[in-house]
Amino acid sequence: MGNLLRILLNADPSSKHSENIFVDFENVQPTEAEQRVWKLVKSVLDSAQEVLMELQRYTGATEEIRMAISNPKIEDLQDRAWQSVTPLVSKLKMFFEFSLKLEQVIPVLLGELCSEDLTPREHLEQQQALFKQFAEILDFVLKFDDLKMTTPAIQNDFSYYRRTLNRRKLANEDEIQDGEEHVSNELANRMSLFYAQATPMLKSLSDVTAKFVSQHKDLPVEQTTDCLSMMANICRVMIDNPEYKQRIKEDTRLFCLRVMVGVIILYDHVHPVGAFAKTSGIEMKGSIKLLKDQERSKVESLLNALRYTTKHLQDVATSKNLKAMLAD
Repeated sequence: MGNLLRILLNADPSSKHSENIFVDFENVQPTEAEQRVWKLVKSVLDSAQEVLMELQRYTGATEEIRMAISNPKIEDLQDRAWQSVTPLVSKLKMFFEFSLKLEQVIPVLLGELCSEDLTPREHLEQQQALFKQFAEILDFVLKFDDLKMTTPAIQNDFSYYRRTLNRRKLANEDEIQDGEEHVSNELANRMSLFYAQATPMLKSLSDVTAKFVSQHKDLPVEQTTDCLSMMANICRVMIDNPEYKQRIKEDTRLFCLRVMVGVIILYDHVHPVGAFAKTSGIEMKGSIKLLKDQERSKVESLLNALRYTTKHLQDVATSKNLKAMLAD
């Protein structure tokens, strides 16, 4: 396990196989040079699983809200709906605040992985642990957004909370009771914008990455997008190469597939012409084929993510072949 990232190139050095790398996602540890940023990102990522578990357990207050709206004069039903929805809003606030923490560390992580002092390949050779952390963020983003899209109660709960809170304020009933935590109007407006997105975490990640590129005018855009495209291609090769595939566990294979898709979507949002263009640095045909070769139930959400959350799939310039591959 001495080499945590092994570079295995084809014999022809002129061929485009710089992504033919095995990354030991299961055992990689930060080098001394990575420690500062790694610890900073870890302090945020340590809460990611808790956020996903809480979202997975989110049941909503749909029935209580329905009863309250149907019987506006029955105070017991109004109180029951309010008591049901307020702790749920506290959870929604926690999810949103986690997205803000990610927004703070992502530029720091990108600054390390995409700086111009190294090529994208050299970054991924020397900063394997940071690469894994960025991959973990992408993995979290896809899982969160997938859960959010299948939990329609979120927007219904929050809309009801805001309407009822305004009414209670007008009626001077807005005293905070034990266990309640009211959300300020400013925060509520920001949360509304966040949850109005079909894929809020992806939107947040895309925006902060685009902002990183625009604010670092001394850094060529290609340095960031080339790093992203190499990440996607590395993850594809990790599964496509039989030798690499047999060296990792099933969970790690699925992780690589999710990260591949996450990077493709992010690349498609921040690159001027997107991931589906012929000039894209990502092997899109091979990536889609790899997904479709997997057990359908395990990758359907990933295929849907490519279909519905990318930016350039339906562009005129996107080949009919790629569109057809994702159509069925």
